[in-house]
Amino acid sequence: MTETALPLCSRLTLPTNLPALQQALTRLDTHAWQAHFNRGYHEGDWSGVALVAAEDAPLPLAPGTGSPSSLAWWQGEPAWQQALAPFQASLRAARLLRLGAGARIHEHRDPDLGRPGGCLRLHIPLLSPPGVEFLVDGLQVPMRPGECWFIDLSRPHRVNNPGPGERIHLVLDCAADPWLLALIDEGLAQTPALQPGRAGQAFERFRQQVSEAPALAAQLQALEDPRAFVAEAVRLGAELGLAFSEAEVLGAMRRGKQAWSDQWRV
Repeated sequence: MTETALPLCSRLTLPTNLPALQQALTRLDTHAWQAHFNRGYHEGDWSGVALVAAEDAPLPLAPGTGSPSSLAWWQGEPAWQQALAPFQASLRAARLLRLGAGARIHEHRDPDLGRPGGCLRLHIPLLSPPGVEFLVDGLQVPMRPGECWFIDLSRPHRVNNPGPGERIHLVLDCAADPWLLALIDEGLAQTPALQPGRAGQAFERFRQQVSEAPALAAQLQALEDPRAFVAEAVRLGAELGLAFSEAEVLGAMRRGKQAWSDQWRV
């Protein structure tokens, strides 16, 4: 596999000592958590604690181009040292990221991740309520605590934590070294098939109903403005008891369903 042909995600064959990491979390000073700098991207608590950051990063959680520097606070914690050890040669940044109960990260892209010369993003869930949705291109990445996942976050992605409880991941940015690319390729064999998120499943049911209902198709066909089309699809779905968002409609169109929306406007 090459850096220019990255998969959407891959579950890596790397063991983690989850109990030790969760115990280390309990020893973390509650005042250490800092609000994420991308304030326009989220609702609710999205915060983090840096372990490794670029020397020229304007904020501990922000990216930089300088050499990676390990912060002193975690050096006495064997659990963090053990978790980061396999990545030391490639590690550019490491941080704990927390999404509180009821919080959500809006859909966005991280264009510097996954592109040639950019970093590769790895997630190791430490705490994760079962209702968390981590959607990439509208598909749920089924990460479980203790697993290590590569995710191509240059693609559209969003996260929702309905709770109860907070979601905390250890998040690593690594150089696209050959050993890591090989590990990602190897992990594809054990990566489960991805399914649409809950709202995505509702949208698929709506799409099927529209294909079988000329009156619904006519309502959409009359709309030439794409924004009006998306808004009307969401409204009609709600009338049918199918809750999905505008992001779901837009994501479906991006994933090759543009033909479906266009056929009602021809």
